[in-house]
Amino acid sequence: MPKRVVVTGMGCVTPFGNGWQKLWDNLIAGNSAVSEISSFDTSNFRTKIAAEIKNPDIDPLISKQIYRKFDRFSQFAAAAAKLALLDAGIDPECSGRKRFGVALGNGFGGINTALSQFETLQSRGTKRVSPFCIPMMLSSSAASNISMLFGLNGASETVSTACASSSDAIGLALEKIRSGEADLMLCGGSEAAVNPLIVAAFSSMRALSEKNETPQEACRPFDKERDGFVIGEGAAMLMLESLESATARKAGIYAELAGYGAANDAFHLTQPEPDGLGLVNALKAALSDAGCRPEDVGCINAHGTGTVANDRVEAAAIRTVFGDFAGKIPVTANKPVTGHLLGAAGALEAVASVATLIKDEIPPVINLKNQDPECRLNLVANTSKKAEIETVVSESSGFGGHNSVLIFKKFKG
Repeated sequence: MPKRVVVTGMGCVTPFGNGWQKLWDNLIAGNSAVSEISSFDTSNFRTKIAAEIKNPDIDPLISKQIYRKFDRFSQFAAAAAKLALLDAGIDPECSGRKRFGVALGNGFGGINTALSQFETLQSRGTKRVSPFCIPMMLSSSAASNISMLFGLNGASETVSTACASSSDAIGLALEKIRSGEADLMLCGGSEAAVNPLIVAAFSSMRALSEKNETPQEACRPFDKERDGFVIGEGAAMLMLESLESATARKAGIYAELAGYGAANDAFHLTQPEPDGLGLVNALKAALSDAGCRPEDVGCINAHGTGTVANDRVEAAAIRTVFGDFAGKIPVTANKPVTGHLLGAAGALEAVASVATLIKDEIPPVINLKNQDPECRLNLVANTSKKAEIETVVSESSGFGGHNSVLIFKKFKG
């Protein structure tokens, strides 16, 4: 029989600071992290806003001597991983943990290193390219660095499925523990893609919001006036372990990860399938895996990017799967507050989903002024909602048709 898998620790690095409680407080208050981009000159850009981490406070977590050899996305990942370990009551200084692994999702890996080193090559020549360039820019470097920093000798794997990456990484970690391959898994995602190339590229696709005059109101999922997403950055990690491991450690348990489902639209590189077929199949698979009926679900944490196509398709998929219950289940979306963390978005929203179970409160969908009639959902608009919830569904979708769904339940021994 598959092992039960529980969440015993969480760690976040966000524009609000370090720790999942800071993230939660700002989600509940509806405080958006979106502001004018400060890391580069946006004079010639259509989009001039993002949810940046302007002053990352990593020094107390990872020594400067070590993290200066990491790309920015790997710095965030390592700091979030240490926070999750500490939150779970696990000594980060121990080593030789053979059945303790890492699964991490990201979309762009060490792109900041790649861009800066290419600039060095162009301006200063081949001999000035850093010997650390390759290990810093590899997408797998964050997972490897976490394994080395904390002596984790289990599997160390990286998932890259666009904006579903970190949800799929969490799903991979779930399966490794269920199957008995691992006892504990640090899993989640990290992304640091607020740079000129990525902003310009998404802007050329007309995927980004251009509400530069009102940055904190720019991301508005399911609203008629939505005009695109806002890029964010940061990292979130969950400490997953088998119930047996958690019990043996006498660990505190936040929630149970009960289900996972993934499916592809098989339709288009950037556009979602109009009927939401991939998300429908992922939702059904996750519900079946968790042994849940539609009426058991107390909250849905939607992908909710604020793009016209994604929001309509996601709403349609929810209505297809949940039927008569779709209008009753409270739906939230975190991206208006955090920005869209791309490959790390699913992990951040998984943390928010677990916190919803812990706190018995649903964060609001801020900036919702005029709900799109084609997005007929029971949205928690603008103000948080107190509710005793037993089950939360967290949805992620990405370019290439990737769809990933996680189901968290309140832990019952």
